[in-house]
Amino acid sequence: MEERTLVLVKPLGVKRGLIGKIIDRFERAGLRLFGLKMMRMDEALAYSHYEAHTNEPFFPTLLQYMTSGPIVGMVVEGDDAIARVRDLMGGTNPANALPGTLRADYAIDTTRNLVHGSDSLESARREIALFFGPDELYHYERVVDPRVDNSEA
Repeated sequence: MEERTLVLVKPLGVKRGLIGKIIDRFERAGLRLFGLKMMRMDEALAYSHYEAHTNEPFFPTLLQYMTSGPIVGMVVEGDDAIARVRDLMGGTNPANALPGTLRADYAIDTTRNLVHGSDSLESARREIALFFGPDELYHYERVVDPRVDNSEA
């Protein structure tokens, strides 16, 4: 089933120059970028985005980290995009993430785990609306997609 999901490259991923490598993993897996932007997450957006975690003991550290520098937000689209993105990201704790996943390859610790991806269709819809307006999302066919006529590419 074709889905859309939100992916965030967290501040340390941006500072370490990993944006392109992260996007490349999703595109090589056959997923399409549907929206992409660099931004700074302010406290209000962080509270909205992480509303389920605001009473957790780790929230102050997460808030400080997520507002410490620019992030890259993207909407990724494709068949079973939510599960596929989560598989490509790997487990939240990079020490337990499967080899070859983004977090196993590049993350430092559970807080600075490089990327965020929506965990359900409901979360994806809510999170995409927090970070992107309808005029910031673009549907297109990739010329590498098998269902596209590549003769004019």
